[in-house]
Amino acid sequence: MVVAAALPLVAEYGAAVTTSQIARAAGIGEATIFRAFKDKDEVLDACVAEAVGTDHVLRELATISLDEPLDVRLTEAAEALRAHMERMGTVVGALHASGHLRPGRGGPDGREGRDGREGRDGREGRDGRESRDGRGGRDEGRDGQHGAGPPPDARAQSFLALRDGVVELIEPDRDACRLSPEKVATAFLGLLFTRLHTPAPGAEAPLSPEELIAVLLHGSFKHPGSDR
Repeated sequence: MVVAAALPLVAEYGAAVTTSQIARAAGIGEATIFRAFKDKDEVLDACVAEAVGTDHVLRELATISLDEPLDVRLTEAAEALRAHMERMGTVVGALHASGHLRPGRGGPDGREGRDGREGRDGREGRDGRESRDGRGGRDEGRDGQHGAGPPPDARAQSFLALRDGVVELIEPDRDACRLSPEKVATAFLGLLFTRLHTPAPGAEAPLSPEELIAVLLHGSFKHPGSDR
């Protein structure tokens, strides 16, 4: 509750946000914050962990219906991932600009949180089925672990978690794909993350989600007799 209330304030004010503002937004007394957090820095660190963490967006990916056509599934995934990346950039950018995230200070990187919550690699999947590559399915952690600790590279782990979430959306169409769902998902994320970068002045507008997915699934050439 505290972190959820703090996130939009952190995005607006950066490290200048006060615990009194956060308490008002959360509808609690300011003293209640310090029963859960040692100080404001700890609240800000929790906000960064929430913003950069993949749990929220993975839950959104898991709600996308596998009964929809693949292009619809991937369009919904692109929108969820875009919102995740924008929120992360806004929160982290605001804290960098206000001096909270200083070089060498360290910060949330996927390690177990201060409240002892399970690590991000202990998430459950959708239905417990084993995937084709031997990893546990949707009721098991995406890398077969159950909170056993993060890998050395937390960024790589986050990317793999997002890739595996997209793989599950592609899996029903595995037999129709020329490449494995893992490769298609990697290409999808690569195109999407490139699209999200701020374009240079005068550059072409980035691909829309629909254009990105059309290129991914159908290539760049028009099909005979088609305008697309």
